[in-house]
Amino acid sequence: MTRTVQTSSGRRTLRRGAAAVGAVALLALGAGPATAADPIPEVALGRLDLIKGIKPGSSFEVPVTLTNTGIEALDKIYLSYSVTRGLSHTELPSNCSLYAVPSHDEEPGKSDAVCAFDQPLKPGAVYAPERPLTLKATDHALYDRLRVVVRTDFMGSDENASAPVRGTGAAVKLVERPDDIPATGGRGGWDAADTTVTADNTADFQVSGAEMKGAVGDTVDLKVTFTNTGPGWVLRDLGTSATDLLIDLPPGTTVTKANGYCAKKAAGSYTCGTSQSWVDEGGSETYTFKVRMDKKVDGAKGSAALAGAARPFDKAPSNDKATITLTVTGDDSGPGSALPRASTVAVAVAVVVVAGLAVGTVLLTWRRRLRVSTKR
Repeated sequence: MTRTVQTSSGRRTLRRGAAAVGAVALLALGAGPATAADPIPEVALGRLDLIKGIKPGSSFEVPVTLTNTGIEALDKIYLSYSVTRGLSHTELPSNCSLYAVPSHDEEPGKSDAVCAFDQPLKPGAVYAPERPLTLKATDHALYDRLRVVVRTDFMGSDENASAPVRGTGAAVKLVERPDDIPATGGRGGWDAADTTVTADNTADFQVSGAEMKGAVGDTVDLKVTFTNTGPGWVLRDLGTSATDLLIDLPPGTTVTKANGYCAKKAAGSYTCGTSQSWVDEGGSETYTFKVRMDKKVDGAKGSAALAGAARPFDKAPSNDKATITLTVTGDDSGPGSALPRASTVAVAVAVVVVAGLAVGTVLLTWRRRLRVSTKR
């Protein structure tokens, strides 16, 4: 399976497949390849509703139904349950295998449970696992995703997945649901359903300010840090910043080099995003700027403040903004200063005048002595 995403460096295709890991699990689950004589299968999933208000540490069931929408009976089916890192799988049946997938290609880490059901499925009939698969919300659950996929041929996990670990619980089979309305649609021999899982949790986003110190003409580093102190992690839509940060520089300064995740909004003002569409609990982003100190401005201050998407999970807004201070050492006549201070000019003029008077006095005295010597 392939898909294309937009990244900061352009478009690229991401390939997803079973790879070698999938081949191992294929043998473990006893799947066999299809033959040319097999009829074209058709299958569809029932709708997955939104799951809300889950308490961290609690478990919940995933109600999945599927329909054989083809004209022929199916003799085997595969169900995959993929969840992001705020959720975890509980004990799996022995006809299921678990894969761990690290974050990659702008996507967060996840875990996949792939279950094989080796039994006949009548055309037009609706089926569901006799015991629904259960998931657990971890302590850092907040905004998570659940994706269920059904296939008539073997599916592994992501090509970056770990080796599969087979479940240890009693095997589960599919049971017919005669009272359910058959699902429609599907995508031929496979189908997918997605939903979000929202936990009753919080995440405290914080901004740390910074102090810039140096002489006029110096170029110094400005570092502003955004941190998610948790306990929840925060996941946004793919390609969307987890949050935005608005940075306003103190007056009397000029940015000579901005952070790569920041865009200039106006003179001395920048909007910064996060490097990924999520931020883990305890995760942070530091934005570094090169700033030239042009002149001394008494009481000059800047600020860094969270912006962007709403943060209903953040119950401590008082730390969403921080101050950027500017301390100019010495006077403002250092390197790069456009004009010297008036007092410096006055001193220089006075020195020149005094020096001129001294030279004049010496010349006058020399001339008088020369005249006296000549008369003698």
